[in-house]
Amino acid sequence: MSQLLLPLEDAPAITWSACVLDAATGDILDARDPDLVLPTASVGKLLLLLEVARRLVSGELDPTTPLRRTPDDEVADSGLWQHLRVDALPVDDLAVLVGSVSDNLATNVLLRAVGLDAVAEVGPSLGLPTLRLHDRVRDVRTSEHPSTLSEGSARDLARFAALLATEDATEWALLRRWLSTGVDVGLVAGRLNFDPLAHVEVDRGRRLLNKTGRDPGVLADVGILGGQEGVRAYAVVASWSSDDVHRDEAIRAMRYVGSRLSSGL
Repeated sequence: MSQLLLPLEDAPAITWSACVLDAATGDILDARDPDLVLPTASVGKLLLLLEVARRLVSGELDPTTPLRRTPDDEVADSGLWQHLRVDALPVDDLAVLVGSVSDNLATNVLLRAVGLDAVAEVGPSLGLPTLRLHDRVRDVRTSEHPSTLSEGSARDLARFAALLATEDATEWALLRRWLSTGVDVGLVAGRLNFDPLAHVEVDRGRRLLNKTGRDPGVLADVGILGGQEGVRAYAVVASWSSDDVHRDEAIRAMRYVGSRLSSGL
């Protein structure tokens, strides 16, 4: 097994779960506590997006149907819709907002449309039982709410990413299209200098599709990185207990992982 994840050993104050696969074969190229289940912040939105894609393919949802935001959906932090005047957007546009800027308001509106119970079945239906989206996005979590938005193990997250790379079904093609607009390339891909606003197809011979999660005490990045020599599916999740005291340390380690991950592609 290679040492793609070696730099994580230099951040001992952080709990890591990480896994790198050859996307084509599923072979593990490197791993660090891959079965440890950790909070993954917004990464769980992947499950919502896949359920939305499935319903678009089945006809249960129409991509052009406008969904209206309500006061109960309102939430701050990541996203653009909260800053726009329009009160309703088509389903497909909302999925693009989630894939691109991890839009919290769009997430809550889509989740209301498909239901949390349905999204809870997505991970198990793929044979990835640790992947869970527990709740809607909230500005404040109290004892009445799930303690974290989502969770999962790096092994299951990397396997999800491998499916993203290899599955031909229309719902996976939709998910790839939505994620291709993602602007958060600052974690694992941070040293690779992708254009954050223009890497929908290939940027200087490499392809990146990813979804990140950022919360106090949590950083996560899941995706695929491809080049002429193949595609690697990866998941790197960091967790620590004291607010954001270790955030810079975690970001440095994740970026170094990315530079090693890209070697030979």
